[in-house]
Amino acid sequence: MVKALVLLSGGLDSMLAAKVLMEQGIEVTGLSFKSFFFGTAKAKKVAEQLGIKLIEADFTEEHLAMVKNPAHGYGKNMNPCIDCHAMMLKKAGEYLTPALSFVRRGGKTPLSKGGEGKYDFVATGEVLGERPMSQNREALDLVEKISGLTGYLIRPLSAKLLNESIPEKTGKVIRGKLLAISGRSRKPQLELVKKYGIKEFASPGGGCLLTDPVFSEKLMKMLEYWPDCGGNDIELLKHGRIFWLRDDKNKYALLTIGRDEKDNQELEKLAEQGDVMIKFTEDTAGPTSLLRIKNYELSITNETREIKVPNELKISKLKLGEVKSQEEIINLGLILAGYYAIKERGKRVRMEIKLINNQ
Repeated sequence: MVKALVLLSGGLDSMLAAKVLMEQGIEVTGLSFKSFFFGTAKAKKVAEQLGIKLIEADFTEEHLAMVKNPAHGYGKNMNPCIDCHAMMLKKAGEYLTPALSFVRRGGKTPLSKGGEGKYDFVATGEVLGERPMSQNREALDLVEKISGLTGYLIRPLSAKLLNESIPEKTGKVIRGKLLAISGRSRKPQLELVKKYGIKEFASPGGGCLLTDPVFSEKLMKMLEYWPDCGGNDIELLKHGRIFWLRDDKNKYALLTIGRDEKDNQELEKLAEQGDVMIKFTEDTAGPTSLLRIKNYELSITNETREIKVPNELKISKLKLGEVKSQEEIINLGLILAGYYAIKERGKRVRMEIKLINNQ
């Protein structure tokens, strides 16, 4: 039986690509990737709906290294789609049958992977022209070349508009049963939804944080201030209000203030050696805040302080970008944390300052 490995994002297009192949009697397995910017939750639901197996691959560290310096640049936001797609496809190629993997890797010994040796080709839900920058003909050809999958990559929804693959030429896949969808209109896909009786599917986009303009702006600043940032640093951007402060050693400090109970809990989990945690005492409800200065030892004593929370606060007047002493940074952390405890504005509150020491 012919076996295909289909990249499942969790969106409608990849689901339809799988259905088109399954309609030919091809055995389909899904492949979904996990990084610091997207996960596999949606793909799991799609795989269950399709009744197929799903391989979940974690490439968080390798993906982050690429995001910091993508060879082919970013899209509208911080999304390096060409390099990201090529990386996924290159990983997918490691699961091809040994003979194909041997040829594809230039005669090198195939990698030893849990699913290697099972699949005849790789497929995606990409549609020609659906995304002007990353799915035009030039970009699709470039991704295929970089991935090393030339001849063994099929895009079922637009296949008739693209070069004929080796599986099509050898009769493993019937080209006449593949499609010729192009452009940004979703009408052809919605017609397929009716044809296949699909009752539930995710809206296009929204699965990758790198396409989100607000998150992208936060990440751009982090890469500027902390070019050596790691996954834990990036997680902080997801769990609160973000403030950058500059100390008198010209080091940038990140202050993250939780927006709700979930953020508060996550910040507790993310705290690392040398971080400063700012919390309200047990008799007062308010946000948890985490202060981090990378590669620098803070001179902080654990203590409880009482402050007067301002009724009004203009962030611009705080001059966050100006050089400040460690004491001024701590005080700003207290003021900002107090201000975002809305019910406590105008009151005197007590907050705990704790230097994290995991040793």
